[in-house]
Amino acid sequence: MTDFDNPVDPGPQWQADHVRRYVETDGRDGHEWRPGVPSLLLTTKGRRTGRARRLGLIYGRDADSYVVVASKGGDPANPLWFENLVADPHVRVQVYGDKFDARARVASPEERARLWPEMAKIWPAYEDYQAKTDREIPIVLLDPVR
Repeated sequence: MTDFDNPVDPGPQWQADHVRRYVETDGRDGHEWRPGVPSLLLTTKGRRTGRARRLGLIYGRDADSYVVVASKGGDPANPLWFENLVADPHVRVQVYGDKFDARARVASPEERARLWPEMAKIWPAYEDYQAKTDREIPIVLLDPVR
């Protein structure tokens, strides 16, 4: 089992800095990534290494689920965190100071059709990202396991 409490924070320095501030302040600095744009911390298990990897993601809500978008800025390939949670859907989530286990699942076509416009309201650039790529950008629901 992966130690979700000792994750690696990969990515560019600005992302690592955002995660560090979020963790150090229980999200008081970092939950609102940009004005009106909430972020959470997602920790997945590396599908090859088994190491815990944590990053900040924009999120929305759908009832009890947290909703994130695997956009990678419209890149032709899915982000590595998405590939990791497909391989092992047991993830750890932090929203402000609340840390909990969750089960990740890819939205069904019906859920995606309903949730995409909601996520694009939070981060309008998702529309640009989708226009840049031939892949359908996945939406992931993170269902808390408490």
